[in-house]
Amino acid sequence: MKIGLVLSGGGARGAAHIGVLKAFEEYGISATHIAGASVGAIVGAMYAKGIHWTKMLEFLKETSVFHAKRYAFSKPGFLDTEKFYDDLKNYFPIDNFNDLNKPLFITATDILTGDLKIFSEGQLIRAIIASSSFPGVFTPTEVDGSYYIDGGVLNNFPVEPLTNSCDKIIGVFINSLKQIDIQELKHSYSVVTRALKIRATSDSINKFGACDFVISPQELGDYAVFEMNNIDAIFKVGYEAAVKSLEENNYKKLK
Repeated sequence: MKIGLVLSGGGARGAAHIGVLKAFEEYGISATHIAGASVGAIVGAMYAKGIHWTKMLEFLKETSVFHAKRYAFSKPGFLDTEKFYDDLKNYFPIDNFNDLNKPLFITATDILTGDLKIFSEGQLIRAIIASSSFPGVFTPTEVDGSYYIDGGVLNNFPVEPLTNSCDKIIGVFINSLKQIDIQELKHSYSVVTRALKIRATSDSINKFGACDFVISPQELGDYAVFEMNNIDAIFKVGYEAAVKSLEENNYKKLK
């Protein structure tokens, strides 16, 4: 059986994706096709490569996003995406989609044309970084002469590449939206993050019907995009939500 897995973007909440993969391992479920945006592209690529969930969790914990060595100079953004290449090179020594064990589709947004790009072949690491380049924080990423930002801007729940090739599709959505107080919008990036989240959530929910079921923990709304100090708690939320969803949806039908 061909099982598709859709992994949405969501920053630090991506640890929940890893919790879901732990549950998959325990229940003997293995996705055959993966599509991801932003942090979903990072986790999805590692899963497609065959990297164990423990190593993925280690990567999220040990990769210091806001380290001074990553600051951008004379570029449009605070953090230089070029300075994340070596971190991923350790996990993908052969920088090509062909080296993966499973088909992978990664979304990114062409900042110059405004078009959606779905990467599925060629350079892998730059595609991953492009999909994860949160606008206003990370510099746009150059791939083959074009410049890209976060895939979540135009497609944060990329189910489309899987609909014609998979018998079953499981979605993991980590951007549950909760009402907030105006006092919580303390910085400019908070407003940008909130606006993007509202748009991405609306677009994504409209595509849930293309999945056989969606794992979408509401508790993740309590965690911010860059809340890297709560990785373990977020991981646990994803794991527990996946276990509950698999039990409720008769996981044996996926084997």
